[in-house]
Amino acid sequence: MDPKKRFCIKQGLKVNIVLKQDQRSGKLTQGIVKNILTNSPTHPHGIKVRLMDGQVGRVQEIL
Repeated sequence: MDPKKRFCIKQGLKVNIVLKQDQRSGKLTQGIVKNILTNSPTHPHGIKVRLMDGQVGRVQEIL
């Protein structure tokens, strides 16, 4: 499961994302995918998603 490939990310999946403000520190936030925001099939920094709680970030790990 590669977090840089869009087809690996599904709604309802538990993931760790990095929020925009946490990109320097690398702090991860855990949550459930609500929407996939990246349209391209891959992205070098991870696929951008919105979590159920409304936070937006790029997927770093699929749990």
